[in-house]
Amino acid sequence: MRCPFCGSEDTQVKDSRPAEDSAAIRRRRSCPACGSRFTTFERVQLREITVLKTDGRRVPFDREKLARSIRVALRKRPVDEDRIERIVNSIQRKLETEAESEVTSRQIGEIVMESLKEVDQVAYVRFASVYRNFGEAKDFREFLGKMDAG
Repeated sequence: MRCPFCGSEDTQVKDSRPAEDSAAIRRRRSCPACGSRFTTFERVQLREITVLKTDGRRVPFDREKLARSIRVALRKRPVDEDRIERIVNSIQRKLETEAESEVTSRQIGEIVMESLKEVDQVAYVRFASVYRNFGEAKDFREFLGKMDAG
């Protein structure tokens, strides 16, 4: 692991333990070159996931992109960062254990929508408006109507 302060490749692990969410390993490291100490979080990846985009491109699954989109939907909502991490971890584990090694962006969007629906209805509608590409107010009315009926 490269030192974030001096760039040295020769860092040493001083302590390892499970992170609070048990989905990562927390490692305390030190750099003999500059004497700095820093923490890294390492996640166990069960398998590589490739995302098939709607335009036909294949890209590696990006956990941070997933987390960003969920944070945008939950912005200014009463959901703390730990809960967001648990949602992202849950979706990633679901993809790694249940899905094939290639998953469509549509499948990921549906899983995110289901997760947000259980956590916060405003975030659910926000995400749906982008994911389903709402263009007019009537799109919101139709979606909310289906939500109320279901």
